[in-house]
Amino acid sequence: FFLDTNYFNILKMYSLTLKCLALKLLLLISCDARHSVYWRANHRSIAEGGSSGTFNVLDYGAKGDGTSDDTKAFEDAWNEACKVAASTLLVPSGSTFLVGPVSFLGKECKENIVFQLDGKIIAPTSSRAWGSGLLQWIEFKSLIGITIKGKGVIDGQGSVWWNKSPDYDPADDNDMMKDQKGTKMPGTKPTALRFYGSNGVMVNGITIQNSPQTHLKFDNCVNIQVSDFTTSSPGDSPNTDGIHLQNSQDAVIYRSTLACGDDCISIQTGCSNIYIHDVDCGPGHGISIGGLGKENIKACVSNITVRDVTMHETTNGVRIKSWQGGSGSVKQVMFSNIQVSEVANPIVIDQYYCDGGGCHNETSAVAVSNINYINIKGTYTREPVRFACSDSLPCTGISLSTIELKPATDKASSSEPFCWEAHGELKTETLPPIQCLKTEKSTSQSSNDAC
Repeated sequence: FFLDTNYFNILKMYSLTLKCLALKLLLLISCDARHSVYWRANHRSIAEGGSSGTFNVLDYGAKGDGTSDDTKAFEDAWNEACKVAASTLLVPSGSTFLVGPVSFLGKECKENIVFQLDGKIIAPTSSRAWGSGLLQWIEFKSLIGITIKGKGVIDGQGSVWWNKSPDYDPADDNDMMKDQKGTKMPGTKPTALRFYGSNGVMVNGITIQNSPQTHLKFDNCVNIQVSDFTTSSPGDSPNTDGIHLQNSQDAVIYRSTLACGDDCISIQTGCSNIYIHDVDCGPGHGISIGGLGKENIKACVSNITVRDVTMHETTNGVRIKSWQGGSGSVKQVMFSNIQVSEVANPIVIDQYYCDGGGCHNETSAVAVSNINYINIKGTYTREPVRFACSDSLPCTGISLSTIELKPATDKASSSEPFCWEAHGELKTETLPPIQCLKTEKSTSQSSNDAC
């Protein structure tokens, strides 16, 4: 029996091929096993909330029936979402969640968390839920990158705070939704939604309605964006500002509809680089800078732009207001392309602001300079223009261009623009004629500006 040498060579090659195949198979099984172990470990981590992108409040015990207290479920879901960068806390649609006063703290949180609000959150109407009074209902604090977005609603159920009722009873029972007939809420009314000490805040799409006091507040925040936002409260609901900014910089507010019982947007001390455009305001008190300088404090506001805004049936249009006795300054402000309809006082600077009475004359004042009004048109019901500036520190650098304001009623037709110690320039003819504006005065007298 004779075997050719080539035959042995073929057998060697075949044997070598089998060994290679066996080795590849072994490596494949080993690799697959490692991948399977990794997937199972990763999947277990996701199931336990360690790496998941979404944390649904229903998974943490929320009932969403509008009567059960879901506060703890929201806190628990937040605590887990907080551990994961760019995670989402989901408030799902189709449910109403009763949530008491709550603070979502970010000191140890990862960055860029999203609060996806698709359902409805309601505030408790029991006085006991609020103790002796709180400054805010829902608070986000000390976060880097926080977004609240969705088509959901935050309802402060503010009518129990607005209406007069008997004395506050701290011994009220624990029912957070008890009928409040005969029970008064605390004297301190909470803001519905407040952001404090945060960088990179975005609010998009949501509605806040019937807030006990201010609807949305930013305090000590930077890099703010508010868009497609809605507030909805009656025009006679007291102190229910739409958006309130204080000690905050670099904010953009646009494509929003604001109906409330106070300023649609209120800009307070410490604010700069604020850009507001494409906003519908009314009812309400208009868009205001101030009141500034209350109780003789220093107030600083600069680089404010308000443009492409519609106001209807508001008590004021664009307003700057400050208390006597303050210091600091408001400067570099532009109001442009403002359409007013039956607005009581479309253009206002008031350095004698006094809310509640008891004020007295003081020589110190917040300096007002470089204020530009461009293309403000529509109808008024009381006074078209009012510049009430300080005797000791007159307003300077007021500029007006393309102002066309017509009386909405016969009574309003007899009202004329009012100026006191207001200095500036008319860039164009105005309607009505603003003949009371004094020729530009040197700004060197603004020594009170220590900003």
